[in-house]
Amino acid sequence: MNAADSTLLSRYGGNLPRYTSYPTAAQFTDAVGPDDSRNWLSSLPADQPVSLYLHVPFCDTLCRFCGCNTAVLRNADARSAYAALLHEELRRIIALIGPGRRVTHLQWGGGTPTTLPASAMRRVMDAIRRDFDIAPDAEISIEVDPRHLPPEYPALLHELGFNRASMGVQDLDASVQEACGRIQSWEQTRDCLEALRGAGVASINIDLIYGLPRQDTEGVARTAQAVASLKPDRLAVFGYAHVPWKQKRQTLMPVGDLPGAQDRISQRAAMDSVLRAAGFLPVGLDHYVSPDDSMAHALRAGRLHRNFQGYTTDSAPVLIGIGASAISSLPGGMTQNAVSAAAYARLMARPDTLPVARGVRMREDDRARADIIEQLMCAMQLDLDALCARHGLPASHFDPEYSRLAPMVADGLVTLTGRQIRLTEKGRPFVRHVAALFDRYLTAQSRTRHASAL
Repeated sequence: MNAADSTLLSRYGGNLPRYTSYPTAAQFTDAVGPDDSRNWLSSLPADQPVSLYLHVPFCDTLCRFCGCNTAVLRNADARSAYAALLHEELRRIIALIGPGRRVTHLQWGGGTPTTLPASAMRRVMDAIRRDFDIAPDAEISIEVDPRHLPPEYPALLHELGFNRASMGVQDLDASVQEACGRIQSWEQTRDCLEALRGAGVASINIDLIYGLPRQDTEGVARTAQAVASLKPDRLAVFGYAHVPWKQKRQTLMPVGDLPGAQDRISQRAAMDSVLRAAGFLPVGLDHYVSPDDSMAHALRAGRLHRNFQGYTTDSAPVLIGIGASAISSLPGGMTQNAVSAAAYARLMARPDTLPVARGVRMREDDRARADIIEQLMCAMQLDLDALCARHGLPASHFDPEYSRLAPMVADGLVTLTGRQIRLTEKGRPFVRHVAALFDRYLTAQSRTRHASAL
């Protein structure tokens, strides 16, 4: 996209979901609860593989820009007690789905999972390996903080079978870091990466952010270049989501220094240029990967997927979330556990009850739209006739949405060949706008619950 094209910015501004799921979490209500989750889990076929996501809502320090469910908890006993709750929730899930279930993907997120004492992490991972059947080629991933990774943890992670780690960098400029409350040198990032790889955790993801206070185009390009020199396997380049109505900590930043939409687009374009020149392949909206990474292979083979953790190579149709705020995607719908650690603990205090607080039931129309949105977000293209046939819908089912693509065609964001929809490279930053045309829940009022679309 031409960064100077203010006409496009005015036409496609506003707020939109990130579409890591459909329906989005904005549609979750307490009309779905523990009984629904129990029924959906109990009805899984015995040979159905699953993915596991474990959420640890603790950090050693809080970043002001962060929109995640996390808090500072320094007491090691309290952290161990939380790990024991994860273990107990896993036990309750196994009672419903049966032992020995095949797991094709396992991820620990947060927060910072490595805030758990090593002994607690070992107990939970040992229990998972005992009670589940981990596929030999499963990706086992964890988020780490280069500023606070305990020195014994890299070797522990390798011992426990982790083969991928993800670390946040966001920006290396000192002024931006001061504004965001995250002081992290390039050397800290390099040393953490080298320690993990040296211990045998071979694959590394790095997260970057544009649109933060005090960022400019030259600065984000320098950060992208410095991080690319470390040769990570994957990078995620997110636009900062300013949602102070959800996370009051964001108001602690100098929000008057936030870049505008035109500057955000320029920053994204600069980082894109640097990373492509460094040999990384663009994936979907906001990922870049080494050409020999498994995600690059999945993209080429049409096997890339998207879920609550973002882009993934995992093809399991069931994702089970464990821990405070964790979301599960099940055949009958989606569920979310109680958000705060305290509320999660209260629900877990009830014997043999799942700590589900809300969710949404899926209808066949939802499943078709979820399929559309995932294909657009992952492959940047869609055969609408084939999709309707796959879901048993008449070919005309999405005619109203299809007709609304015309302005995007005129703007050079999308091409149409019959009923095949394809985003252009110019249209890549606008993929959420294309997906939003198929979101039947999205209204002008509900858009305000989401972050900037660009």
